[in-house]
Formats: sequence, structure tokens, C-alpha cells
Amino acid sequence: MARGLNKVMIIGRLGREPEMRFTSGGRPVASFSVVTTRGWTNNEGERQEESEWFHVVTWGGLAELCKKRLHKGSQVYVEGRLQTRCWDGPDGERHYRTELVAQELIFLDGYEGASEVEDEDETEFFADEDVGHQEHLD
Repeated sequence: MARGLNKVMIIGRLGREPEMRFTSGGRPVASFSVVTTRGWTNNEGERQEESEWFHVVTWGGLAELCKKRLHKGSQVYVEGRLQTRCWDGPDGERHYRTELVAQELIFLDGYEGASEVEDEDETEFFADEDVGHQEHLD
């Protein structure tokens, strides 16, 4: 039987500050939005631009780093997998959200508090090994 592939790679800028929460077991999870923009020239020679928004989720130590080092406007490379969650809202309506669950992040621009970090050149980070484990948030 052939295996499937669920892999996404994006480079973009944060649209908002990362939000940190914790699962009932105390595991940190951070979420933030990233916008990517692509440009092209149409048949009439006019320049066109299109933006796509991604909801990114990070777990464990990677979540803590994102909360500490990323800010609205930060440029970041994110590699991970797509996951769609569903839940019932207070009104009883079913809601869906497709998320990019990050497994690797590279911070692509400067960082104000870089002197606080032991290795200032360290910009690439990987998720904890059990990133595929889904936990419910409080």
C-alpha cells in the first residue's frame, strides 16, 4: 500500500502576535497567523498580487520559542502538516479550521532580544518528537 504525504512549506509574515495556551496536562501550545503573498503579471501586462492566510499551531518547546521570539510582522519559514479540526460552537453550529501544525521553524529576520539567547545565530528550530499527538486545550 502506498503511503500518503502531508507536507506544507511556507514563508511569510505573522499577521498577529502569537497566542500561548496550555493543555489540561500543562503542555504549551502557541498559535498565530502567517500571510504569504504571490505576484504575477496577467495577460494584459498588469501586475497582480494575491495573499493567502495560514493558521499555524506549534507545540511544546517550539511553542514557547515562538511566543518569546516572534511578533506581528516577523518573517518566518514554517514546515509542517495540514490538520483540520472541527467543533460545535455555543450556538450548536459545527465549525471547521484547517491548521498548519508546525514541525520546523526558521526565524528569517532579526530578533530584538537576541542578546538574551545563548546562541544568537540559532534561527532554526524543530518541534518536539510527539508533535502528531493531539491534546485538547483547556
